[in-house]
Amino acid sequence: MREKDIERKFVAEVKRRGGICPKWVSSGFDGMPDRIALLPGGKSGFVEAKAPGEKPRPLQASRHALLRRLGFRVYVLDDPAQIGGIIDEIQST
Repeated sequence: MREKDIERKFVAEVKRRGGICPKWVSSGFDGMPDRIALLPGGKSGFVEAKAPGEKPRPLQASRHALLRRLGFRVYVLDDPAQIGGIIDEIQST
């Protein structure tokens, strides 16, 4: 399965649960996660989609660590089976 297919499934599930999941574009600040999941109740999380088994590049990992230090939730999604758990975790925070 390709990265974009996993990403598409994630976006569809967020939408099904009443949220939105815009593409995160950060001009001039490379390495930011692909998507931000915005769910009912003011719940949010950043999501980096990857093809199965792939890991974030070093710059991406650095940006993820920065966001986590700032108190944000950041997830690396490389398997469609993770989708429900990631969304559940975002909703429970």
